[in-house]
Formats: sequence, C-alpha cells, structure tokens
Amino acid sequence: MKIGFYAGSFDPFTNGHLHVITQASKLFDKVIVGIGVNPKKTRRFDKKLMQEAIEDVLARNNLFNVMVTSYENLSVDVAKYYQSAFLVRGIRNGMDYEYEENIASINEEISELDTVYIRAGRLGNISSSMVMELLRNNKDVSKYLPEEILTLVKK
Repeated sequence: MKIGFYAGSFDPFTNGHLHVITQASKLFDKVIVGIGVNPKKTRRFDKKLMQEAIEDVLARNNLFNVMVTSYENLSVDVAKYYQSAFLVRGIRNGMDYEYEENIASINEEISELDTVYIRAGRLGNISSSMVMELLRNNKDVSKYLPEEILTLVKK
C-alpha cells in the first residue's frame, strides 16, 4: 500500500489544501494529513476543532482514503510511524519550490523519505496568511475556504 503524508499547520485549512489532498488521494492508496506545529507561527485556531472540521470536509468530498492526525514532533517521524512512502507538499509558485526543496533535501537525508510536489494550479494565490488578513479586514473569504472551515473561523 502506497501512503503519502501531507503535513501543515492548516491554520486555517483552505481550498488550496483541499486541492492538494484531492490530487494526492488519486496518487496514493492512503493519504495522512498531519496537523503539525510551526514554531514560526502562533496557532490561531484550536487544533482539535480544525481537525474535526477537516474530517468533515474530507467526508463531504468523498475522500475516504484520507485520514487526519495531529502531532507535535517532526513530520518525518510521524510519516514513518504511519509507514508513508512519500511526503506530499503543495507548490504555489517558484518561491514555494525553492523553500520546499531545501526542506525536502533535509527530510530525505534524515528519513530517506522522498517528497512529491503537487501544483496548486488555479488555487496558487491562496494562503492561510492571506485568508486571515482578509478576515481581519472583514472581507469575504468564502471562495477560499471549504464551508466547514468558514463556519469554524467565523466563530
């Protein structure tokens, strides 16, 4: 069984993240979505509530070969725990590629896991930070977030 591990803070989870997961679910028998900790960011939404909302999004989209977990340690350690064959990363642009490629090199060195990149395509302009900036300024973000996540962030 081929398993892909897609890590992120998902704070909040966007339609761009959903696109990456949807594509990964076609490539792998199983996809593990890992909600991790980014030490450079302060978490805006409760991880458990975000996990439940993501699970609802996945169910509504019939992504039954995808599961969600939360963790505190290194992504590669969690990926290996779940017997993942690959790390999955979304790429929006060239800057993302440069950043992700540096991390992928280190991850491969310490874990022997390779990284698969999935293009964000038409959703390449979406980022969690951009969504939060729009929310802070009372702008409509409904086209950037799945409805379950929109409900959560508006609470």
